[in-house]
Amino acid sequence: MDYSNNYTTTSYGAQGGANGGGFMPGSQSGNDNSSTTKRGYGKDTLRPVTIKQLLDAHHPHPDAEYFLIDGSETTQVTFVGQIRNISLQTTNVTYKLDDGTGTMEVKVWIDAEAFGGEEEGEGGKGGKGKCVEQGYARVWGRLKAFNNKSHVGANIIRPIQDYNEVQYHLLEATAVHLHFSRGPPEQLDQAGKGQSNDATATNGGAGQQQSAAGGQLMPAGTSMAARKVYQAIRSTPQSNEGLHVQQIATAAGLEMAEVLRGGDELMNLGLIFTTVDEHTWALLEINGAGYAPGDDG
Repeated sequence: MDYSNNYTTTSYGAQGGANGGGFMPGSQSGNDNSSTTKRGYGKDTLRPVTIKQLLDAHHPHPDAEYFLIDGSETTQVTFVGQIRNISLQTTNVTYKLDDGTGTMEVKVWIDAEAFGGEEEGEGGKGGKGKCVEQGYARVWGRLKAFNNKSHVGANIIRPIQDYNEVQYHLLEATAVHLHFSRGPPEQLDQAGKGQSNDATATNGGAGQQQSAAGGQLMPAGTSMAARKVYQAIRSTPQSNEGLHVQQIATAAGLEMAEVLRGGDELMNLGLIFTTVDEHTWALLEINGAGYAPGDDG
């Protein structure tokens, strides 16, 4: 995948305008603010994200009309999550989604909902059905903020039929995050080789600290809890689903609170990811023998 000009497509179930940087159905709705329209749809990008990234997004300056994620301008986003609540309002339907990294309100204006309902149908051709509470859904839309509270104005929200899409999305969002926060994979390869040589020459000096297993270079300042959690996940036999935090705590000899803090630190570094639930983790191998997002096309 090429993210050099921002992220413009997602390849899993990307329907209804998710292929490219133009507008999607509903994006010209009068409910979108005029400042977004002024920017022009030719500048739009579509990026897979987690809810935590949306919660951490910020304006580059007070008058900015867009948000920054990983220092990159972001307009349209897509994410998946479990629907915790559906609230019917006079002008919109508000969904509360949880993806294991946080919760976010998603608002679908009534006219856009009618458009989506017409396209999705109610069990007719395609048989996609409707979004329901406790079910999983994919959202396409724009991040907005009102009274210092963020929400997503959705162009499309549809139920997920294939639950592999949930894990695919998290892996894809991780790959894009690593690209913008650390650079393209080829640069990481070169930097990793240089850091490995430096670490060998200085016998594990101040620049980088090397974990005992697998030769994974950990950034300077990484906490001891995070390194013990990483070591426990790497060295403990496990299935493709990874390890639950209770197993990690036992293997690492840590209290549960320390494991959770260490896990959050490793997730922020892009070294682990959640699998079957938010408390089951696996290593994300980028340069090693493990699976890396995008490996299968």
